[in-house]
Amino acid sequence: MNEYRAFSNACHLTEAKTIPQGLKPHRFARIITRAKALVYPVFVYVFPIVLLGAAIASAQTTTAPAQQTQQAQPWKQIPIPPLRPFVPAQPRRIELKNGLVILLEEDHELPLISGFIEIRGGSRDEPANKAGLVDLYSDAWRTSGTASKDGDQLDDLLEARAAKVETGGDLDSTSVSWSCLAKDENQVFGIAIDLLEHPAFKDEKLTLAKQQAAAGIVRRNDDASGIAEREAARLVYGADSPYAREPELATIKAVTLDDLKHWHDKTIVPNNMIIGVEGDFDPATMEKTLRDTFENLPRGAAWPKPTGEFPGPKPGAYIVDKSDVNQSNVYIVGLGTLRSNPDYFASSIMNEIFGGGFGSRLFQNVRTKQGLAYEVGGGFGASYDHPGMFRVLAATKSESTVQAAQAMQTEIADLKTKPFTEEELKRAKDQVLNSFIFNYDTREKVLAAAARLEFYGYPADFLEKYREGVERVTIADLERVAKKYIDTSKLAVLVVGNQQEFGTSLTTLGLGAPHPIDITIPGMPAQGPGGNEGEQ
Repeated sequence: MNEYRAFSNACHLTEAKTIPQGLKPHRFARIITRAKALVYPVFVYVFPIVLLGAAIASAQTTTAPAQQTQQAQPWKQIPIPPLRPFVPAQPRRIELKNGLVILLEEDHELPLISGFIEIRGGSRDEPANKAGLVDLYSDAWRTSGTASKDGDQLDDLLEARAAKVETGGDLDSTSVSWSCLAKDENQVFGIAIDLLEHPAFKDEKLTLAKQQAAAGIVRRNDDASGIAEREAARLVYGADSPYAREPELATIKAVTLDDLKHWHDKTIVPNNMIIGVEGDFDPATMEKTLRDTFENLPRGAAWPKPTGEFPGPKPGAYIVDKSDVNQSNVYIVGLGTLRSNPDYFASSIMNEIFGGGFGSRLFQNVRTKQGLAYEVGGGFGASYDHPGMFRVLAATKSESTVQAAQAMQTEIADLKTKPFTEEELKRAKDQVLNSFIFNYDTREKVLAAAARLEFYGYPADFLEKYREGVERVTIADLERVAKKYIDTSKLAVLVVGNQQEFGTSLTTLGLGAPHPIDITIPGMPAQGPGGNEGEQ
C-alpha cells in the first residue's frame, strides 16, 4: 500500500505545472527528481513484466482449462475430521425422600456460584379471569422482600456484594435464582431461602406491578411483529387457550394479595421443585446445606400434568389492518408436535433445509432470488409437553405482501413434492450438529439443560442421543415426515399490515375473503396512548 501511494504521488508531481503553495522551489525540484527516478523505472521495467505475465496467464487459460479446473478451489480438498463424541459433564442428581430433586454442577474456573429453584406451575395454570396473576406474583414477590427485610433493603445488601437474587414467572413455572461470589454463598443463599419460606407480599408493590403491567397492555399494539406473534398463537391454540391467553386490564385489576399468597402456598412444596447449583463449591458441603434446608419439608400434592385439546387453526386468511405501518408481517401457521415424538430428529433436519439459515430453501428462494422479504424463516415446531407451532414468517414491504405469502405457500407445498437432495441433507446435518454443541459448551448451560429435561420428565441422556438421532436421518425419513406432517389444507395465513397498500387482494391466496381480526384492547378508550390502540 505504501509503494502504491508513493507511485501515485510521484505521477501527480511530475505533471505539476506550478509549485504547490508553501513549497520552496529547490525543495520542489528535488521532489520532482526523486519522483522521476521512481516513476520511469516502473514504466520501463515493471509494466512490461506485468503485461508479459498477463499474456502468459491468458494463454494458459485458453490452452489448459482442464488443468485449471483441477486446481480450482483446493480448499475443498481439505479433509474434515469427524465430530468428537458429545459427552457433557452431567450434574450430580440427588432426590430427597420428599421428592425434591437437586442437581449439582461443579465448576472451579471462577470463584462464583449461581443457583435456581424451579417451581412447577405457571401462567397456563392461572384462572382465566385473573390472567396475569403469575407475572404480578413474580414481580411483587421479590420487590416486597421478606418478613425480616423489605425489597429495598435486599437491594442495598445485595448490591454491596455484587450479588443478585431474583424471582420470575413463565408459561409453566415460577422461580427463584441467585448468583454471587463463592465467599458470599451462605448469606446470599439464605436470602433466597428467606424469600421462598417467608415472603412478605405488600399491597404497594402489587399496585406498582399492576401499573407496570397495565402500561405494557395499553402499548401492546404499537409493535406489528408483537401483534403477529400474539395473534398467530391465538389462531393455532384458540383464543381461550392458556397457551394464547393474554392479560387484560380487567384481569390484572382482579388480582389481590390473597391470590398471590394462595398461589405461593399451593406451589411451594418440595416434590414440585427442582434445585440447581453451579460453580465453585465443595459438593459434600453443598449437598449437606441443601439437605438441611429442604429434607424435612412435607411432601405436597403432585402438580397436575397439562391437558387440553389442540385442534389447530381454522384454515383461511386473516388480516390485522394496521394503517400506521408501511410493511407487513406475514405468518403461515399450523399445529406442530412434541419433542418426545420419534420423528423429532427428522423434523429438525427438515426444518434446517426448509428455513434454518442463509442456505435454506425459504431464504434462497423468497429472499435472495425473488427479493420479496428482508426476513424469512420458520419450520415445524416442537415443545416439551404440548404441541408446538408450525410457523413460517416473513417481513416484507406492503406492496409485496401477497407475492411474499404466495412464495411462502409454494415453498411449503414443495416440501411434499420437491425431492430432498443428498447435498441438502449433508449440509443440514453439519449445521445442526456443529451448532448444537454450542448450546451446551459451558457447565452452566449443561445444568440448565439437565434441569429442563428433569422438569418435563425426559430421560437424562436425551441430549446425548440427539446427535445419534440426527445422524441416522435419511432422505427417506425427510420425505416421510414431510408427507406425514405438512398439510397445506390445515394452515392459516395471518397478515399484519396496511391493507390499503397491498396492491393485490388477499383473496388471490386461494383462501377466500380474509377474516378481519379485532385487536382493540378491552377497557381502553377509543383514543389511547399513541393514538391508535383503540382504532385497530
